[in-house]
Amino acid sequence: MIIDDNPNDSAGEANKIQREMLTFQFVFHLFLMKAILGLTNDVSQALQKKNQEIVNAMALVKSCKEKLHWMRNNEFDALVEEVSSFCDKHHIDVSNMDEAFVLPGRSRRNAPIKTNRHHYCVELFIYVIDEQLTELDDRFNELLRLAQFYPQDFSDGDLLALDDQLELYIHYVNSSSDFSDLQGIGDLAKKMVETRMHRAFNYVYLLITLALVLPVATASVERAFSVMNIIKGPLRNKMGDQWLSDSLLVYVEKDVFDCIENEAIMLCFQNMKPRRGQL
Repeated sequence: MIIDDNPNDSAGEANKIQREMLTFQFVFHLFLMKAILGLTNDVSQALQKKNQEIVNAMALVKSCKEKLHWMRNNEFDALVEEVSSFCDKHHIDVSNMDEAFVLPGRSRRNAPIKTNRHHYCVELFIYVIDEQLTELDDRFNELLRLAQFYPQDFSDGDLLALDDQLELYIHYVNSSSDFSDLQGIGDLAKKMVETRMHRAFNYVYLLITLALVLPVATASVERAFSVMNIIKGPLRNKMGDQWLSDSLLVYVEKDVFDCIENEAIMLCFQNMKPRRGQL
């Protein structure tokens, strides 16, 4: 609430904010972001899901890009009409698109020569949409960037082949009923083997298997660092590096060492060198 006779700074700041909100430019920004965020919200939520299936995610990105391209080329005039209607309803001055654009509080004499249409269409509408398209392009190419982190598995030639193979693979999966209702990337890998598509799309399949390994590898590294916090300290100062390494290996890889019989460990220990006592 704004109290006109209140002389404090808060009231002055509130009045300034209110004046900014009651301008055509503010309303245009508001409606523009509402339209763009409405288009990108679904794909944004889908890409954040841990169990999001790769093909569906890429299809959502492609669909969102197509909608944004259509909006970029066809929706500016409709947006201006919607904003103008809102401003008329709430007694806000409407900018004439053919007049020169001047920032609020600035003199027309020194203002750059450009129309309101150029400012709102080129500098705001098209610019914001292009930024969103760039962000989606980055998302769409995540698989190719992931492959670059495995130079031993993907050569430069393989990366070029993967780019083409991904496009063909997406088209094939979208047109095949065998790949519908999959619950995750693990199901996708199994279905590729069942349909023998892992041979036809060998680079895609290799990339999927590497992506499946990532969560396991990450968890293993996190466990190793947790163990370091336990062992590092007074105990660490009393042992050599090799002993520390051996102790960490046994502690971290518990599942592996659980499969080794105690008798085998004792026999190996006894055979290392002659000992007086026997285990």
